[in-house]
Amino acid sequence: MKNKNIVKIIVGIIIFIYVFISSNALDQVKNMSAAVFSYTNEVESKDVNGDLLVYFIDVGQADSVLVQTGGHNMLIDAGNNEDGNLLVSYLKDLKVENIDYLVGTHPHEDHIGGMDDVINNFKIGKYFMPEEITTTKTFLDVLDALENNNLTYIVPKNEEEYNLGDSVISVIHVGNDKDDLNDSSIVLRLTYGNNSFLFTGDISSKVESEILSSKINVKSDVLKVAHHGSNYSSTTEFLKAVSPKYAVISVGKNNIYNHPSFSTLNKLDNLNVKVFRTDEDGTILFKSNGNDITVQTLETNTNG
Repeated sequence: MKNKNIVKIIVGIIIFIYVFISSNALDQVKNMSAAVFSYTNEVESKDVNGDLLVYFIDVGQADSVLVQTGGHNMLIDAGNNEDGNLLVSYLKDLKVENIDYLVGTHPHEDHIGGMDDVINNFKIGKYFMPEEITTTKTFLDVLDALENNNLTYIVPKNEEEYNLGDSVISVIHVGNDKDDLNDSSIVLRLTYGNNSFLFTGDISSKVESEILSSKINVKSDVLKVAHHGSNYSSTTEFLKAVSPKYAVISVGKNNIYNHPSFSTLNKLDNLNVKVFRTDEDGTILFKSNGNDITVQTLETNTNG
């Protein structure tokens, strides 16, 4: 009888230790998981009101980013031609009525395909695009939409700044490369309090080098990886200068270009950057209060 009691006591102690260890291990796992999807800037927060929302919208093998803050909106690129109507519906679901700044980073179809639909369905403040143009129907459709809505386009200049609510949009680069429209991409850096986002369009390593040579500040918490993660961009030197906590690759499932490239993913991994991909994560939402960033992946897309 005594032996049975002793065995019960021993078993009870073992169970208690197991539960205690498991509970603590679970807490540690939860904390590790939370660390992947949140980031706190270890400096005193600057004065901002409310939250900044940045949606990297799933438009397949294309780009579209919506920035919202304080009732103000900026849309950078608008996916492919077939994304137009669905993108408009998605923006309306997010209660977008006016777009303060509409940006066509460069005149390739996977960046301005749905732009005419956006222009025709929302009140647009300013439309930005680079100087280099094309004669494609997609581009001409955008020009027609601008004209029909009494809008003119603006070619921004390097180092210009614009305000979007409490955020500041800095123009990092505007190219005029006739031989490579990708290198004509408008590159923007957005700051909100102590947090920052870098939007790179489809620039190549050539433009990345030019930007670094200019000594302009590109350090950012979140990087929109250039050119869908191709191996023509994202040099180690550029990634180190940006030093992002998070990177987003806007890319389509099973695309014919094999984007993103292994070399780009490997570089980001070596720098301990947390990578999100629209082909795997859907639409990706970053929320910033000016100091802390949280990330949410949404099971939605606009390309069916």
